[in-house]
Amino acid sequence: MRRILSLVLSCLLLMTMCSFAFAEEAEPTYEEVIVNIPGKEYEIPATICIPVGEGPFPAVVMLHGTGSNRDEAGGGYAVAAPILAEKYGIATIRIDFPGNGDSTADYMQYTFQSAVEDAVTAAKYMASLDNINGDAIGVMGWSQGGTDALLACAWHPEVFKSIVTWAGAPDMRLDDFFTQADYDEAKENGFFVMEFDWRDALNVSLQWCDDVANTEVLEEFSKGYSGPVLAIAGKDDTTVDPEWSEKIVAASSNELSETYFIDGMDHTFNVFTEEDFASIRDAADATGAFFVKTLG
Repeated sequence: MRRILSLVLSCLLLMTMCSFAFAEEAEPTYEEVIVNIPGKEYEIPATICIPVGEGPFPAVVMLHGTGSNRDEAGGGYAVAAPILAEKYGIATIRIDFPGNGDSTADYMQYTFQSAVEDAVTAAKYMASLDNINGDAIGVMGWSQGGTDALLACAWHPEVFKSIVTWAGAPDMRLDDFFTQADYDEAKENGFFVMEFDWRDALNVSLQWCDDVANTEVLEEFSKGYSGPVLAIAGKDDTTVDPEWSEKIVAASSNELSETYFIDGMDHTFNVFTEEDFASIRDAADATGAFFVKTLG
């Protein structure tokens, strides 16, 4: 009896040791890189997260929102990236736009066009890696990052196979975010000053203002992109109306396009109120499952 019990305990110990070893091996690898843009004045700071294994893996470009950085609000993207890698085998690259995070460029250089160029450059960088499937690149964006992701797909459908928006904002003319007074200030000075509670103010270029005023994002997306989109939003988002997610999907002709709404979630996906990041994890799981389905 003792011999049997000893054998069982030994097996359990061996299984436990193996599970720990597997858990360590299953952790994705991270790398901080600088992505160069030929002919452009600034470089793009980025973080790459790669699943364990030889690949080739599908990859997703992660675009942040206004005044944020590549890790996103409360580290939301930093939480989501390893989930996508570990559970779904998806590599990611998250980047800083000009004037944000580790970028040394001036925010005045940020426009719709520059954001799309940055997204495409990041996608091409990932596609150049040996363990990445260059034919399976997706893009996702949070808030204005969603705007940029929609335009990136519309203007470069050959690059991005599918897209996910998190609280996507196709129209940046939101209440108290960009007003006529801001536009008038930019026309007079070449920029207007955007204030924040959590960071230093940003000088927003007249070109960005013109972009917002003159770009019908969903019209561009509808006529330029035939791939699938998943639009995720929180039902308690008071910054970007959750109905915008329905409008994003309505602009798509792809039968795989869908919305995903999370009860009780706000614009920042409850990163400042949930210690376990339950809403972020929920959104990341929906995102991962969608990209697996659409990127392969």
